[in-house]
Amino acid sequence: MSGHHHHGHHHDTTDLDWDDLGPHLEAQAEISIPLLEQVTDWLRGLTGRDATAVGRVWDVGSGPGVAGCLFATAFPAAEVVAVDGEPALLERARDRAARTGVGDRLRTVHADITDGLPDIGDADLIWSSKALHHVGDQGAAVATLAGRLRPSGVLAVAEGGLPARRLPRDFGIGRPGLEARLDAVAEDWFRRMRAGLPGSRETVEDWPALLTAAGLEQVRSRTFLLDVPAPLDDSVRRFVHADLTRTREVLADELDAEDRATLDRLIDPDDAAGVLRRPDVFLLSAQTVHTGVRPAA
Repeated sequence: MSGHHHHGHHHDTTDLDWDDLGPHLEAQAEISIPLLEQVTDWLRGLTGRDATAVGRVWDVGSGPGVAGCLFATAFPAAEVVAVDGEPALLERARDRAARTGVGDRLRTVHADITDGLPDIGDADLIWSSKALHHVGDQGAAVATLAGRLRPSGVLAVAEGGLPARRLPRDFGIGRPGLEARLDAVAEDWFRRMRAGLPGSRETVEDWPALLTAAGLEQVRSRTFLLDVPAPLDDSVRRFVHADLTRTREVLADELDAEDRATLDRLIDPDDAAGVLRRPDVFLLSAQTVHTGVRPAA
């Protein structure tokens, strides 16, 4: 469900088949590599030091390890610690690290931030993407991560941005504006999910304020664009199809009959109006990253 993709901290989704979902999460992250490379370049500058002086990077809620492997390349002297609550995703991260030649510098830790992080040392850079919103007390989670930074270390939290768009507002079947209605339904699902998390606290999602409250300085935010125009190549097209299929599975009961029928046509591989065959499918989204620096003294 674009806009609320998640992994690593699934208190509400313990029945998920991670062996089945892992390839989808990895495909999503691979498609986002151009965006992640922009983020990595920005973070490299924020560390305020030569890349070889960064000794340890954490990726909290690492999923299949795509970002972690990019960090291992960007910071060639760093040990990268991929932290996630799902063993199947950590296995994918290890496999990916071996394939990309950084297996000797990426290690995995099975842990959930809501249970308290194990003693894995401190870090020069801590990255967490779309994981903290699955923690009941988001402010406490930010404070926990900030407390593990070395002096002058950087915490980067990827939360917020804009949900993905894949089709024109009016694409010729059903009522125009389908994706806007899917967003509204997904937001309601997201509200219920957060309310059901252990220790859930209502929090104004002002991430810069949360970083500041955790004692960090030089707090800033920047938004990065993922723009894959039509016509899509086969790999991105397959991802869009899988994403809409999952959206249909999760949100079907919340949609009216007409929108369900439209989604059914969009994911039908034999329908000329489906996303696997139509020429006007694209992928456009924006991800906001919020950062703060631990004081040097």
